[in-house]
Amino acid sequence: MTESVKPGRGALAVAVGAPAAALLLSIVPAFEGMRNDPYLDIVRVKTVCFGHTGADIQNRHYSDAECRAMLEKDLARHAAPVLACTPQLKGRPYQTAAVVSFAYNAGTTAFCRSGMARDFRRGHDREACAGLSRWIYAGGRRVEGLVRRRAAERALCERGLT
Repeated sequence: MTESVKPGRGALAVAVGAPAAALLLSIVPAFEGMRNDPYLDIVRVKTVCFGHTGADIQNRHYSDAECRAMLEKDLARHAAPVLACTPQLKGRPYQTAAVVSFAYNAGTTAFCRSGMARDFRRGHDREACAGLSRWIYAGGRRVEGLVRRRAAERALCERGLT
């Protein structure tokens, strides 16, 4: 099977475009890390692989290939509502990748209800990107990993803005 037709890759590229898909498949694993066995994350949510959560997680070891396929499918699933609530991002790979990465971590509802989404809809792109820097808490405490992730997402989001 070639790289371009692995399960999930097509759906992600269709959802966000090939450039944004490539960015997402680089940035998200860098911050999520990969754990092949289920664990409880920082806020005690059952998680596996590259941050996958859900009732479908089984108490077993997942292969690297299963984790990659799950990530691509999850990212495509998160991209759809992000682009539905901020259609202005279509065709803008840097901003799309940044906010889909954010939504994968914080949730699509959190993004779509946020000031960031409102700013994008109003055409206030710089303000929207800056909003990423405020989302650095988990379980009521500041998390240095989130500080680093949001800084990277913000830098990506600001690429290409005039």
